[in-house]
Amino acid sequence: MAEAQTQAFVEFQRVQKSYDGEVLVVKDLNLAIPRGEFLTMLGPSGSGKTTCLMMLAGFETATHGEILLDGKPINNIPPHKRGIGMVFQNYALFPHMTVGENLSFPLEVRKFGKSRREAKVKRALDMVEMGDFISRRPAQLSGGQQQRIALARALVFEPELVLMDEPLGALDKQLREKMQFEITDLAHKLGITVVYVTHDQTEALTMSDRVAVFNDGVIQQIAPPDELYESPENSFVAQFIGENNTLEGVV
Repeated sequence: MAEAQTQAFVEFQRVQKSYDGEVLVVKDLNLAIPRGEFLTMLGPSGSGKTTCLMMLAGFETATHGEILLDGKPINNIPPHKRGIGMVFQNYALFPHMTVGENLSFPLEVRKFGKSRREAKVKRALDMVEMGDFISRRPAQLSGGQQQRIALARALVFEPELVLMDEPLGALDKQLREKMQFEITDLAHKLGITVVYVTHDQTEALTMSDRVAVFNDGVIQQIAPPDELYESPENSFVAQFIGENNTLEGVV
């Protein structure tokens, strides 16, 4: 049992990132994420959370330290060989392809045969309730529908890890709340590990198993949402999570 506890599925070991060789955007990050966890990286713009996500995805290289996936170092593995699903804020769907072709693309890259591709595309579209839209192009879909397709594309090759970068940022409030519930529900049903980036406190607190609050390239606190809200470790976390958390006083 102790062994299972120590074996993190995703691990950052003393990871640093600098774009100019001088200023560290991420400073000495140590973070362990168990399999099946929904972890949110929360923080203001420029706090380092998206950079961490991009290093995990393979779109950025760590300046120092090691990133492990299922116990194996992945620093030198290119993005398409990491087996990680990715959902972006702007959906990043190919406009000249139909929904079906968009979902089939990651499977073609991984050399899946035609019949397997068709079965997986159908399953992924059914998961997000978009099976009837297989022949449409992205321009013929609403923002919420495009987001569902982007989610289905990230899940189509059945990755164990899915990264999401502000995926609901472009949606209106009502649709965002609906999608928050759907994403969390789907992640738990499929048993996948999710690393989610947002600067929206409500989103982080409602969706996550744990939240890592970032500021100035450092995790200020990592804890389940209720603990974060009720027992913030410093004034930054208290103020960022909720104004009603702070009381003025003299020591």
